Amino acid sequence: MTKTVLTEQIATKRSRSRLIWLGVAIFLILLTSSVSIYQYLKPLPQGVSYEGDVHSADQIEFLYDLTFENKGQINHDQVIFDQIHTMIEEAEDFILIDMFLFNDEYDRSATYPSVSTDLMQALLDKKKQNEQISITVITDRINTFYGSYRSEIAAKLEEQGIQVVFTDMKPMRDSNPVYSGAYRTFLQWFGTEGSGWIPNAFSPDSQDVTLRSYLDLLNFKANHRKVVVTEKEGMVTSANPHDGSSLHSNIAFVVKGEILQELVQTEKTVAQLSGADVNLAENMAVSDMTETGEYTVQVLTEGKIKKHLLSEITNSKENEKITIGAFYLSDRDIVKQLIAASKRGVEVKLILDANKDAFGREKNGVPNRPAAHELVTRSNDEIQVRWYKTNGEQYHTKLAFFEREKEDIVIGGSANFTKRNLGDFNLETDLKVTGPANTGIMSEVEEYFDTIWNNKSGRYTEDYEMFEDDSVMLRFLYRFQEWSGISSF
Repeated sequence: MTKTVLTEQIATKRSRSRLIWLGVAIFLILLTSSVSIYQYLKPLPQGVSYEGDVHSADQIEFLYDLTFENKGQINHDQVIFDQIHTMIEEAEDFILIDMFLFNDEYDRSATYPSVSTDLMQALLDKKKQNEQISITVITDRINTFYGSYRSEIAAKLEEQGIQVVFTDMKPMRDSNPVYSGAYRTFLQWFGTEGSGWIPNAFSPDSQDVTLRSYLDLLNFKANHRKVVVTEKEGMVTSANPHDGSSLHSNIAFVVKGEILQELVQTEKTVAQLSGADVNLAENMAVSDMTETGEYTVQVLTEGKIKKHLLSEITNSKENEKITIGAFYLSDRDIVKQLIAASKRGVEVKLILDANKDAFGREKNGVPNRPAAHELVTRSNDEIQVRWYKTNGEQYHTKLAFFEREKEDIVIGGSANFTKRNLGDFNLETDLKVTGPANTGIMSEVEEYFDTIWNNKSGRYTEDYEMFEDDSVMLRFLYRFQEWSGISSF
């Protein structure tokens, strides 16, 4: 065999090897891309993105927690968890709780009220007092750092016969499709359990976690709901039983009547997704209450929240008002329609968290600061923005208020105003309340916003200029993260 022939054979083998590897690479890219596209667009599970019936009500409670400064002192006006404890005490047949964060993990360089342990103890005491009562707690896997360790709170609840359901989010669409496509294709099969060796990002004092748990976290998917239901009444809130979040400013609605059955039904959907008892709704019969009154209330979950927000924004006319209080505001459709509304002569006011604090860590202001800059500049300064004055905690509210000539509408609950929270990716629950202007709950919501906007009886908010930020880099980051899903908001 001549040297030339040998060289040609070697070259041919190398060429074939390169073609094989190229083919494998193309196949894996196509496979991953197909998984990404399908998991981003796939049909939603039945019962998700729920738009409930419209129910009449004569009384709906609006509650709020506020942390604010008054005469140089930090004040904490908190009632939401007091109400939750009252609901637990008064329940006789069942208690159903769905909460995103339910733990005591945080950077313990600061000290916070023990809301998670207090809630756990209230449930344990109730079960001891009434062994026949059905208690179910649904929560997110973030409380186990995505399976890296067992939740101590969940373990204690289960020991007393309380059912704990950790939500399986895999049936939901992926909000971070580029990463999640690769994760689903190559990584999910290895699980997340094991001996942890990486420090816990949520709490340096907590157990170390596995690398595989961090890889799971990067899917950025959550059961973000915050719901409490008994046979007597129900609450939809923005507050978490999480010690590190205990001083946040939040809102809540308390309702009664047949709408409770719908809240239970939406939670049955989550239980089904997670392989838990699918007879949840049948086992939890709410009290029979006649529905009359001047208000209407409706359960909205996931994408139906966005549908109704956009509808109310686009239906707002000249001289009408829109006021929003938000921890995160970045959804492109919401931003565009708010700008369009301001150009129609609608008065738009926004009270936003400056996104500077996160459990002892400093944040860069994304998404609210660049989003606010866009809203103010593109509306020619017609949209007014104030920043909630935080002191290490967060303005964690998610609330929209639409003031019309004869009728007001308020929408609020767990959902941030972001693509992830409103786009059928996270699990979310809000309530929509409609009623006569300047009456009952509508007056209470109006007074809530008026108090913090105008700093009545304390210092709640600061001028827009305090955290105004026209950074091109932040604007790019906010737009890219909102579009791609490679973000925590």
